[in-house]
Amino acid sequence: MGKAYLLLADGLLVEGIAIGKKGTTGGEICFNTGMTGYQEIYTDPSYYGQIIVNTTAHIGNYGTLDAEQESANPKIKGLVVNDYSEDFSRYTAKESLQHYLERFNIVGLAGVDTRMLVRYIRSRGAMNALISSELTPDQMREEIKKVPSMDGLELSSVVTTEKAYTVGDENAELRIAALDLGIKKSILTNLTERGCYVKVFPAKTPFSEMEKFNPDGYFISNGPGDPSVMSYAIDTVKETLKADKPTFGICLGHQVLALANGVSTYKMHHGHRGLNHPVKNLITGLGEMTSQNHGFAVSEKDIDKNPNVEVTHLHLNDNTIMGIRVKNKKAFSVQYHPEASPGPHDSRYLFDQFVNMIREDKKS
Repeated sequence: MGKAYLLLADGLLVEGIAIGKKGTTGGEICFNTGMTGYQEIYTDPSYYGQIIVNTTAHIGNYGTLDAEQESANPKIKGLVVNDYSEDFSRYTAKESLQHYLERFNIVGLAGVDTRMLVRYIRSRGAMNALISSELTPDQMREEIKKVPSMDGLELSSVVTTEKAYTVGDENAELRIAALDLGIKKSILTNLTERGCYVKVFPAKTPFSEMEKFNPDGYFISNGPGDPSVMSYAIDTVKETLKADKPTFGICLGHQVLALANGVSTYKMHHGHRGLNHPVKNLITGLGEMTSQNHGFAVSEKDIDKNPNVEVTHLHLNDNTIMGIRVKNKKAFSVQYHPEASPGPHDSRYLFDQFVNMIREDKKS
């Protein structure tokens, strides 16, 4: 396949084998600890602008399948793997990962000691990186300077739907207006399976436009980029809270809900990305294994000073805030992914909680 290089912003240069499309790509490098679900990871819009390092040793061994897409196409900027397979064993797979990456113009690198690379990122922190199978290392050192920093970068407007669309049965019991900041298909599936008719709106849709759908509740989706610069979404959620309709946010939606209540966010050292993150529900006392993908978090210090916001979930590894609810409002959110595709199903009760909240609100 030919030789390729990975260059990190702090100067680390790694040589490997070119996979996917031949070319050059840049983005923030981060790692995912999931043991499976590489296609779902690559198509998650929350990864837009990032180069993914898969910690699982074998990638490509089960091919690709249309049903495992979380969006129409891969959103990652590139990938780095250890052992890469063009052959696949799953008879239902549509094509090899190599053909898939070539078809969607994704540049990658294989044959890398990903254990070393992950330990390096964990100690040094997330940073920009460049993969190239066409440039020399010296040329790459100049090219990497052009890659924008994720801190202060607004990306939801890049990955959001261009036009509003609906999913589910229009005669369903409940109507949900979803603000698409980079929504995953599995989230919509979890809502429609629970008797919801969902209208998905572009990221910059004002509350007044969403309200015309006459929804019973509002959903604020996951997505990429820095939440603190998304004033348009923060303003929309503020209006949603004023209307006092049931509101549920996931991942970026969780951060936007916090910002709408005066709680700040910050960029994490290297983020949480994987299927095995332990979270404690402070309301029930129960633990959950969760699927996560975020590089920003809600400020613990601001939460302590805010009498209107209550912490509901904590990450058991580092005590970062994993869930909040707004007091005297029908609004709550979690930092992780209860739809967990891929991942464990421990947290799908949150969709039931949202639906039950809407039903109670309609009764009252």
